Amino acid sequence: MTTALVTPTAPLTARGGGFTGLLRAEWTKLTSVRSTLWTLALMTATAVGVSVLISAITAAQWKDSSAADRQGIVEDPVGTIFGALGLAELVICVLGVLVVTSEYSTGTIRASVLAVPRRSPMLVAKALVFAAMALVVGEIASFASFFSGAALLRDHVTVTLDDPGVLRAVAGTGLFLAAMSLVALGVGALVRHTAGAIAGVIGFVLVLSPLASTLPGTVGKHLSAYLPTNAGQLIVFAVPDPEAVLSPWQGLAVCALWGVALLTAAAVLLKRRDV
Repeated sequence: MTTALVTPTAPLTARGGGFTGLLRAEWTKLTSVRSTLWTLALMTATAVGVSVLISAITAAQWKDSSAADRQGIVEDPVGTIFGALGLAELVICVLGVLVVTSEYSTGTIRASVLAVPRRSPMLVAKALVFAAMALVVGEIASFASFFSGAALLRDHVTVTLDDPGVLRAVAGTGLFLAAMSLVALGVGALVRHTAGAIAGVIGFVLVLSPLASTLPGTVGKHLSAYLPTNAGQLIVFAVPDPEAVLSPWQGLAVCALWGVALLTAAAVLLKRRDV
């Protein structure tokens, strides 16, 4: 995403149309760069494809699986179908970072802050537009993965949206990806450097969350539970973990609050820093 994310008319549109103009300008920035749309399309295709692959392998190896493994799949087949969620999460986080840092690397951030001297509304508009895009793409990938996986597993496990917790898990997957997009945007806006921000968000997602889970005692359990990835992923499982500190919806709320907190800190620094 080295192409400029702003068109020459975006600042004028933002200035003349109030917050609605800002939303239009941020939409133009995102959709005018082909790499953004191609990345989201590739993420959707990959997430659905890997879910189909996992479901097909699970169905093919059903007789060779242990009784315990089969029982786990029967209890929560959605967890098996959504085995590619981590990949989609990683892609949306990296893209969320690039949405912000690419403006700094290309220098187009100067045009944006000239159009919006208060700066904070620009960041809010950017977050709303990208989160909405992540939500729509996430829901498409989630429902497509579910229906494809359920069809492949139907000879062994029957799962429908009417089953307890299933609709919440499927729809919640898109909400989780939208919440993580806010986290990534916040990290990108705070760091402002592409490599550093990507390293930070990947460390947050892939390193810190699993590492915190290994900490002993109650402190480690609660620390791990309130990290954005661990908290947000609770919504993805149709059968909640009875030992979990948070409920699925509480976990999603905690994940979203992480994004809001990071964006708030970024907005404060955006006003104080030179571009």
